[in-house]
Amino acid sequence: MFRRRSDDAAASATVLEKQDETTQPRDPQAKKGRPTPKRSEAEANRRTRVTVPKDRKEASRQARERMRTEREKQRTALLEGDERHLPARDKGPVRKFARDYVDARWSLAEFFLPAAVVILVLSIVKVPALQLLSTVLFLLFFVLVILDFARLGLGLRKQLGERFAGQNTRGTVAYGLMRILQMRRLRLPKPQVRRGEKP
Repeated sequence: MFRRRSDDAAASATVLEKQDETTQPRDPQAKKGRPTPKRSEAEANRRTRVTVPKDRKEASRQARERMRTEREKQRTALLEGDERHLPARDKGPVRKFARDYVDARWSLAEFFLPAAVVILVLSIVKVPALQLLSTVLFLLFFVLVILDFARLGLGLRKQLGERFAGQNTRGTVAYGLMRILQMRRLRLPKPQVRRGEKP
């Protein structure tokens, strides 16, 4: 009987020691309890962890799928104005301000393409008076568009200098002017402000 009790006490003591070992942090100087793997084994483990497709077709299919998903996200972001998934050229508060500045104003430049189509049709008609009129209209409209470009470009440059002093605004004025050339309903990302609103 006495012997059993001593065996039980010893067993319980070993269990308590194991629990203490598991709860206490390991001493950094002590051995880690397992052998260090060979370099070749470690490299083999790293290679097996990366899930690489076995053949080229599967790899290209996965790449196409990733690109398709990314394009879909960008298309949705362009339509809804979601900043997280916009293309790199449209991202950031500086570009957003340029878009809002342009979208809040009327400009002759956005009607340049429809006007150019009308002028082209007039120039095709074989009536000398209409051909002369189309040439005069084109030159007049072209000069007005250049003046409109200058007005909006200088205003945008001034606002960028005031609001984003010290930040990189390189290329933003050109970005805004290219946006002016597009008709409002065709612009991407979609306009987020109404005409007349202050951005």
